[in-house]
Amino acid sequence: MLILKSNSAEETIELGKKIGSLLKKGDVIAMQGTLAAGKTTITKGIAQALNISDPITSPTFCLISEYYGTMPLYHMDVYRLDGEEDFVNLGTDDMIYGDGVSIIEWSEKIMNELPKKTIILKLTPEADGSRTITIENWPYDDISK
Repeated sequence: MLILKSNSAEETIELGKKIGSLLKKGDVIAMQGTLAAGKTTITKGIAQALNISDPITSPTFCLISEYYGTMPLYHMDVYRLDGEEDFVNLGTDDMIYGDGVSIIEWSEKIMNELPKKTIILKLTPEADGSRTITIENWPYDDISK
């Protein structure tokens, strides 16, 4: 488990760039955290590392946003879903087991439907405005340096 700190949106984006530079096709990131914890902000950095030039926005209302760079990025938000069955019915298997990277915000609702090798990224806002970022199941080089 990695525990990292971010003191600003810019630092969160930079951490996302480090994460994104190491991801491989088929990687799934389960994002967890409260509203405004920084889930979309860190996704912006991941997208930059994947050479995606489109603006990254929260997919809350469209559920899934697809972006294309060096590999596809499937950015999902399951906040509005009632549960795992709704997630499966979206046809997400093609994305999760496909040639891109999947990022799922509010993943707590559907963890049983994700691969065992899913990277879990928890963002916790702190009282001083910083964020604590905990990463579980990280299979690559240490990004805390």
